[in-house]
Amino acid sequence: MEFLGLFLFLAIVVLLLWMLKEAFLNKVVRKELQFSAFPASFGKVSIFFISDIHRRNISDKIIREIKGQVDIVVIGGDITEKGVPLERTKGNLKKLRNLGPTYFVWGNNDYEIDYHKLKTIFFEHGIKILDNTAVVFESNTGDKITLIGVDDLALGRDRLDLALMDVEENSFKILASHNPQIIKKFSPELNISLVLSGHTHGGQIRIFGLGPYERGKIKKIHHTTLLNSNGYGTTSIPLRLGAPAECHLITVKGDCHE
Repeated sequence: MEFLGLFLFLAIVVLLLWMLKEAFLNKVVRKELQFSAFPASFGKVSIFFISDIHRRNISDKIIREIKGQVDIVVIGGDITEKGVPLERTKGNLKKLRNLGPTYFVWGNNDYEIDYHKLKTIFFEHGIKILDNTAVVFESNTGDKITLIGVDDLALGRDRLDLALMDVEENSFKILASHNPQIIKKFSPELNISLVLSGHTHGGQIRIFGLGPYERGKIKKIHHTTLLNSNGYGTTSIPLRLGAPAECHLITVKGDCHE
């Protein structure tokens, strides 16, 4: 019985250490996505997407790994939460801004702090908030890519209709939303090619592969490609199982790009 008790104790310790390791991984998932509607004049666009940072400090290892490979950075919400020092958030934002032009959409946990102070920090670091708005990128030939951002859906602050007012119909459309459920709020006729989201943490702790949410992945829903990330950090319990911490370097290009 003593041997069995010791074995169970060691097994629990090993499991907890593994869960801690998965929670603090610095893994950049690289993926190339091809779209027939992507304007050839852009060649390709590389997007660094990170969501659900929460209490973590972004590792310098990640910044060094992708430095010089990023066209734009998209922060998919929950960059902070209640109890996180503002200096930590500032440090994370400074690192991300050094990679390239940076855009942010609100997550539910971002509203746990004084979000007016958070807005000031974004302004100081030159980070654009996409709160039911959009930004347009234009190539030398006049082709356009539109990055659309909506406010948090779980708190009922999302207004995709307002964001779409800034969108030109013939542009290539990418939508950033903290909550992946936004995909249920628009029709295929809007021609949104790519959705970037987080929020679910991939279920965070999955027992025998099962969790409260689907594990993070890239999947096709009708005519839209959805990236739902496991996220980079955790809230409450700094443990993960079967849904390791991740961020993403997404290369978007046309079907025929060489």
